[in-house]
Amino acid sequence: MSNDNLIRNLSTLVALRTTELEKLQAAQAAKEAMAERYRKNLERLNQLAVNSGASGKLPMALASNCGDYKQAVLAMADSHRLDLTMHEADMAVSQRALNAAWAKREVLGQVLEKKQAVVAGEKNAQERKQHDDLATQLWLRSQKQG
Repeated sequence: MSNDNLIRNLSTLVALRTTELEKLQAAQAAKEAMAERYRKNLERLNQLAVNSGASGKLPMALASNCGDYKQAVLAMADSHRLDLTMHEADMAVSQRALNAAWAKREVLGQVLEKKQAVVAGEKNAQERKQHDDLATQLWLRSQKQG
């Protein structure tokens, strides 16, 4: 495989890894936004439970209703906490996948850069050799004429 093909293939792989990395970053950002919504909802649910007041000072029917309301809000908050915990665990798995994708992209990028540097060095050496050959030919011609 020629150097140009190898560099083109490596460039394509780096571009694909970059696209994969960007998709994973976008997904991770969406998951972080979702976790933030969970946290804000939990805060609101806790405020609802606290702000519903003391049910002991109310008449019996209202006290029962208020107690049921608090239990429902606290149950919903518990369910939300569990969902948040599971979501954060999913985020941790996604973060590891993101880190692995970043590492793969970096390694391929370094390989590409090294190969480009080698090819550039080879081209420079070839150009220097051509210039030296031309200079030698000119010198030889000037010696024959003079």
